[in-house]
Amino acid sequence: MSRALSKLGLILTVAIGLAFLFLPLVMLAIHLGFAQIWQQLQTPAAFDALYLSVTTSIASLAVVVLIGMPIAYLLGTSEFYGKRLIEVLLQMLIVTPTTVAGVGLLLVFGRPGLFGHWLESVGVSISFSTPAVIFAQAFIALPFFIQAGKTAFAGVPQSLVQASRTLGASPGRTFFKVIVPLAAPGLISGLVLSWAKALAEFGVTLMFAGNLPGKTQTLPLAIYTALETDLDLAIAMSVLLLTVSFILLLSVKLVEMMPEIRRRRRRKGVMANAHMHDDEVSA
Repeated sequence: MSRALSKLGLILTVAIGLAFLFLPLVMLAIHLGFAQIWQQLQTPAAFDALYLSVTTSIASLAVVVLIGMPIAYLLGTSEFYGKRLIEVLLQMLIVTPTTVAGVGLLLVFGRPGLFGHWLESVGVSISFSTPAVIFAQAFIALPFFIQAGKTAFAGVPQSLVQASRTLGASPGRTFFKVIVPLAAPGLISGLVLSWAKALAEFGVTLMFAGNLPGKTQTLPLAIYTALETDLDLAIAMSVLLLTVSFILLLSVKLVEMMPEIRRRRRRKGVMANAHMHDDEVSA
């Protein structure tokens, strides 16, 4: 009897926990019908915000790869003094409040900032502009890509790397022809996760780039603005952002499953060949 009550209590606790986590998302999906959601998304504000979010997040991914790939490779394949400190600082960036990060970017790239003052003197202004959105998204997404890339590079067998170097391949050729393909599943997962983070970024963009329609107002900021005047539009854009994020995260899982799918196919192929050989012997 006590065991049954314990099991029932566990089930109820899990059910309450899952309802707390997913019921708000379910309500977003069912509050408006598909036709009404589609109609709301035809508004210029929604289209402009979606277009800006997609274009800036793709641009931020280029920054993420350019900066994050060397850092991830170094952390994943080398041991050096200060490595643990760098890893702790990267983890700290993940949990840093976005408003704090936004203020920090202003102090570096804003008009009165460390580099902002010099940039202003040569006619370049970053803060409260579209490039500021890219900076904000890249700042938020970079730690996630570096963490995933570090794990991916660390999992590459060093014996294959050494074999490539022994056969005369240059370090650059070994990196692009051996290391990157082997680490590709982890790198792609990190890239997609970074893209999802960039699309959903809110706080840093608001603090560093502002909320200027058509210029810096991304989809999360448009949702925030629409809440004040048009709840249905805010809900429709929330569903759109949620759907895009779900698709991106689902693609991460599919990428992670690809090696296992390939192994299963190879095992099936080997077993099929073995059965064919047995049938030939029997015949």
